[in-house]
Amino acid sequence: MFRSIIAVVLLVVLTGCANHLPAEKGAVQQGLASYYHDKYHGRTTASGERFEQTALSAAHRNLPFGSKVKVTNINNGRSVVVRINDRGPFVSRRIIDLSRRAFKHISNLSAGVIAVEVEVLSEP
Repeated sequence: MFRSIIAVVLLVVLTGCANHLPAEKGAVQQGLASYYHDKYHGRTTASGERFEQTALSAAHRNLPFGSKVKVTNINNGRSVVVRINDRGPFVSRRIIDLSRRAFKHISNLSAGVIAVEVEVLSEP
């Protein structure tokens, strides 16, 4: 537990320096991830698509829509591949917002915010 807390604190400090992820295959970013609140289900995303909590999708500040990224939970090693279809997150220190389904693949929903690594797999 102590190691997890240290990892999250370290990521919070480092995230301030790494808000921009190049859209190049293999580029990596570490920081915090959360998931969309249910109130966004069915709303239009920045890409014009309807947001679905059951899809494997995510919001990122600068990656092109349609990019595929692998999101890995740093604390347990579990990962999920998602497609970027929205902008955000708009909370400081967070680097990606995942759909509920994607978040559940790598963590328990009760965690709320987790330390992750995001790796660009493909550009649109």
